[in-house]
Amino acid sequence: MMQSKMLKVLSLAVGTSVLLSGCDGLGKMIKKQNLITYEIKPNPLEMHGDSVAVTISGKYPAKLFAKKAVVTVTPVLKYNGGEKQLKQQVLVGESAAASGTKINYATGGTFSYSDKVAYEPAMKVAKLELRAQGAIKTKTKDFTAIEIGDGTIATPLLVRNDEKGIYAKDAFTKSFPVSQSASVYYVVNQSTVRPAEMKSEEMKNLHKFISDNITNPNFEFKGIDVSAYASPDGEQSLNANLAQDRAKSGSKALQDEFKKNKNKDITFGKDEKAYKVTTTAEDWDGFKKLMEASSIQDKDLILRVLTMYSNLDQREQEIKNLSKTYKEVSDQILPKLRRSVLNIVAEKKSRNDETIIRMCKTTPDSLSIEELLYGANLIDDVNTKMSIYKAAEKQFPTDWRASNNLGVTYLINNKIGEAKAAFERAQKANAGNAIVMNNMGAVVAKSGDRRAAMDFFNKASGAGPEVGYNKAIVYVRDGKYSDAVSGFGSYKGFNLALAQLLSGTPDAVAGTIDASNEKEMAISYYLKAVAAARKGDAGGLTALKTAIEKDGSLKAAAKDDCEFIKWRDNADFKALTN
Repeated sequence: MMQSKMLKVLSLAVGTSVLLSGCDGLGKMIKKQNLITYEIKPNPLEMHGDSVAVTISGKYPAKLFAKKAVVTVTPVLKYNGGEKQLKQQVLVGESAAASGTKINYATGGTFSYSDKVAYEPAMKVAKLELRAQGAIKTKTKDFTAIEIGDGTIATPLLVRNDEKGIYAKDAFTKSFPVSQSASVYYVVNQSTVRPAEMKSEEMKNLHKFISDNITNPNFEFKGIDVSAYASPDGEQSLNANLAQDRAKSGSKALQDEFKKNKNKDITFGKDEKAYKVTTTAEDWDGFKKLMEASSIQDKDLILRVLTMYSNLDQREQEIKNLSKTYKEVSDQILPKLRRSVLNIVAEKKSRNDETIIRMCKTTPDSLSIEELLYGANLIDDVNTKMSIYKAAEKQFPTDWRASNNLGVTYLINNKIGEAKAAFERAQKANAGNAIVMNNMGAVVAKSGDRRAAMDFFNKASGAGPEVGYNKAIVYVRDGKYSDAVSGFGSYKGFNLALAQLLSGTPDAVAGTIDASNEKEMAISYYLKAVAAARKGDAGGLTALKTAIEKDGSLKAAAKDDCEFIKWRDNADFKALTN
């Protein structure tokens, strides 16, 4: 930051007009006003957080400030089209009746002064003028107005309004598991597969699953899980053997179905190695689920029995003791437990990337929401993305991701109204979603409402590093530059370099810019020149020359920019900016 430490000594010629007589003290003060010294910090002035802070200190030498004098000092910021008067500072002699900062006659004295005014663009080219009026009793006299400051640095306004939207992610997978199962039911104490069982609806669906996909190159059959059970009645040792026999018979029945396919290239299902078998001697878990879902009169009593007795034989006997109820159990529950479950496990491959991209552009209504979101992500052109998200939103209006992602494309194209409407639709479909909160904040930030934008960003915690980046832009505008550096995080580029400059590390600017994909922007070269000027490095004129070559409008900007105030007498600078 250019912090002028220059002590400005006022050397003003006294006018030819008649002064007040020396006996009242005012005349002497005005005649010798060139001995009064002032210092302004910073000089040039600086804009931070939409305002300009002014700090002025002054020193009166010994035997100058009249004992009964009152001097009212008024700083005025003058710029093209107007001026802004800052608050006044009242200085009083040691015998004056008025209140203010006392200045001793014999020893002299000092005063300090601070004020802050709202920044206006015209203040970039401005002069800070100090006006003063002295008074003793009813006599007054104006001091000669003097200029003590030159211009206002407004470098924070260079922050790029490139708030980042966040695309919602798809759940697309290159492949996903699929399965189809069928149950084979057995007669009590038997393990023979009855022909009718192979013609059930479940089995027909299983056959169709196999026939539809066995030659499909996008299908990979992984294996067959066979789970065989015996009902919890009878001896446990017999039930264990019975469950194993049912596993074998169920496996063989399905294996025979596969063998009916004469295609020698199809081996899946024909080899018993594909079958993974598990058995359950007494299916008490299945019993409990069926009982809970039943309308058997004493089901609550039976369910209590299951929790009361851990011994399986005792549990079975207690249920059988409920003679009337047990008949219902035997008729309605137990037959459904005597089974083997045949489950075909496969993996289905999704469409390849090329196909999805082509269909996104030509027949998007033929794709799932996951394919549309995935396909749009494969495409760089933002306008093509936009058309895909429009199609996705039309086809899947309740999926917030389509509206959200459409809004991001609008945001990138600076169609702020359309972006806001899309994000509001996303918000309606998924209230409070952190990603949508970030994107709403980006829209509001572009409208200039920093407080509302920050409220949205705070609600977007965890949505992604974009939230920190967007907050950092607000921090720059608020004058919180260290917070901005932290917020930009790992993002390299102009805005981080600007925050580093403003936080007092101009040496970091060039490295940050050169490590980014924004290094060839005209404004990036301009910022390098500003950093060099702050370090007193005239070599930065090379960067300024490149900036102006890339963007001619930067010539006028540099000429008026107080960042380069020390270069204004430099011949090379004059050649660049005139």
